[in-house]
Amino acid sequence: MNSVRVHRVVEGPETGPVVVMSNSLGADHRMWEPQVAPLTERGFRVVRYDTRGHGASPAPAGPYDQSDLGGDVLALLDELGIERAHFVGLSLGGMTGMWLGVHAGDRLASLTLCCTSALLGPAQMWADRARTVRAEGTEAVAEASVGRWVTPGYAQAHPDQAGYLREMVGAQSDEGYAECCGAIERMDLTGDLPKISVPTLVIAGAEDPSTPAETHGKVIAAGIPGARLEIVESAAHLGNFEQPGEFTRLILGQIEGQR
Repeated sequence: MNSVRVHRVVEGPETGPVVVMSNSLGADHRMWEPQVAPLTERGFRVVRYDTRGHGASPAPAGPYDQSDLGGDVLALLDELGIERAHFVGLSLGGMTGMWLGVHAGDRLASLTLCCTSALLGPAQMWADRARTVRAEGTEAVAEASVGRWVTPGYAQAHPDQAGYLREMVGAQSDEGYAECCGAIERMDLTGDLPKISVPTLVIAGAEDPSTPAETHGKVIAAGIPGARLEIVESAAHLGNFEQPGEFTRLILGQIEGQR
């Protein structure tokens, strides 16, 4: 495990309970913008960070694995002097959250795992996507990514927002994105789920083509003792962005219940 100093944005009262928010593959800390004001207004200190290889964080040479991504979070907590935090992660961020729940549960007050998976195959798909990005850049996968992130109806009704998301994907490091594809390709957390003892909420999008609730969210919720599953209607993979009101309500219910 070789941690890097990730880029972070910290907002909210200095003495408030800390909520760390972790982005999906191809996004960065900006994807959580809809949640910031509602959380800080309720007294939480929100720490959004860019996963290595994304945003303004370094993209060191690979290969990456889940211990690297989780180790970056632990280094961030140590640097900020945070003993325990609520952790909210979506997709790749949720995978990081599960790794932390298994290996560093004492640093977590709660887990909220959004639109994510403990085993997201087939492995060849991730190898092929990494190859495409290395050859053609992240712009080559931006359109397809946003097609999975939001429903067609949302994209049609909010073309500016869909364009913003496409630009976000295209702005990511080609090599960083590819290395994170490799981390997902090699990941299998299914056998570790029963080791997580942190209070856990799993949120799935009812129209998520990447991590459907039936084959991913339900598996996670069944594997983690005491975890509960919530399915949000009219939400694809970036559910917190498409349905911010309902995702924020569920996140607040989870973290306020563990104060």
